[in-house]
Amino acid sequence: MNDTRSAAGVAFSGYPAKRLVDIVLASILIIATFVPGLLIALVIRLTSKGPVLYWSKRVGKRNKYFSMAKYRTMRTDTPVIATHLMDDPERYLTKVGRFLRRTSLDELPQLWNIIKGDMSLVGPRPALFNQDDLIVLRTESGVDSLLPGLTGWAQINGRDELPVLEKVRLDVEYLGRQSLMFDIKILFITVSRVIRRRGVSH
Repeated sequence: MNDTRSAAGVAFSGYPAKRLVDIVLASILIIATFVPGLLIALVIRLTSKGPVLYWSKRVGKRNKYFSMAKYRTMRTDTPVIATHLMDDPERYLTKVGRFLRRTSLDELPQLWNIIKGDMSLVGPRPALFNQDDLIVLRTESGVDSLLPGLTGWAQINGRDELPVLEKVRLDVEYLGRQSLMFDIKILFITVSRVIRRRGVSH
């Protein structure tokens, strides 16, 4: 897998317009979802104790940590581990948490992370700070050179259902195939997956 770093070459920086596309589309989406976002925040405040937003310590480009925003979908006493590693994650979900996760509406605050430059619209999903196996494999493969994404190639090909090795393989594939058209394809497929609610276990 180490060969990917040299083979991908210039792909590390993405295509020239990637940052501009991120800013423009994220800004449009923030404006378009402003009112629904306020309603979601109100419902969270009225139905569970704790803050509206949950700030998760994530691994960004070049393995630098950043705080990723989400609408809070779980109780404040939830263990800080990946959801798929929990014995019974359903018991930690708030009253509206299941709906927000199934519809991916909990991800909307990450549009601000994109504006800030912590994330991109498309890229590998950011690892939790304690997902050591995923972080190591991504670093060895050169995937750490990418900004993490709101959605990504691995995300639309299995999401929570993927084992770590397969997730990294797809991340590496994205690393080598980056282009505006490929990102547009991923974004369109993402919308389709969200509407059909496929590939989300929790």
